Amino acid sequence: MKTAYFNRFAIDLPGEAVSDMTGPGDAFPAAQYWADQLDLSHIAPDDIAAELSEYGAWDAEELEDCGENEIRILWIAAGNIYDEERNAE
Repeated sequence: MKTAYFNRFAIDLPGEAVSDMTGPGDAFPAAQYWADQLDLSHIAPDDIAAELSEYGAWDAEELEDCGENEIRILWIAAGNIYDEERNAE
């Protein structure tokens, strides 16, 4: 497992999830798949929405969809882990 740290929580992802969501092409289907496979119930939906709001990419109405927010935060988490690993090399 690899961990992505955010201001309000951390998310553990299998290496395969990181690879799936950071490879070439559209990673949205992979993020949807992993959102169904991983249990994020330990993270309050409001915390995920608050974290995403700091990116400024979504308006308040868009951030009301908890399922979409889980997909978004997983994709970001995978990208953060990928970037940290590349920077460590």
